[in-house]
Amino acid sequence: MDTENPSAHPRAKSRNDGNNHHPRGAGAAARPGGVVHDNSRHTTRFTVIGNHLAQHAELSLLAIGLAVHIQSLPGGACVSIRTLAARFPEGTARIAAALRELEAHGYLRRSRERTGGGRIVTRTVSCNQPGRARGGPGTVAASSTAAGPPAAVRRPR
Repeated sequence: MDTENPSAHPRAKSRNDGNNHHPRGAGAAARPGGVVHDNSRHTTRFTVIGNHLAQHAELSLLAIGLAVHIQSLPGGACVSIRTLAARFPEGTARIAAALRELEAHGYLRRSRERTGGGRIVTRTVSCNQPGRARGGPGTVAASSTAAGPPAAVRRPR
């Protein structure tokens, strides 16, 4: 098993080669700066967030933070612009813009629906993996119960 594979390509040089950067933190002590992670395992009250969201190159920091907050909420929690603006110091205009960013990149789906009583509500679906086929294993539609509609987050008008 220790035999080298002569047909394997040599490791390509990365832009960080020579800077002592290693994905597992090797050389961190020799470097005068940079982050050092002091992590402990969460066993309760945590949400798993993908690096595709946390390090998204096109989303604003506000949109990323808002997506993380929304993903941490239980199903059925209100995520209206008014509710989010009451929770955070950003105003309604910035919250609305961040929600539109998340929609544009597939992290949120919002639709207007009429209830049985005639009210119009906005149904918001938070997607932790944009682009994944809808209705597949683990999606909101697949996790709904026979007692009612999918467990989506609703926004009042």
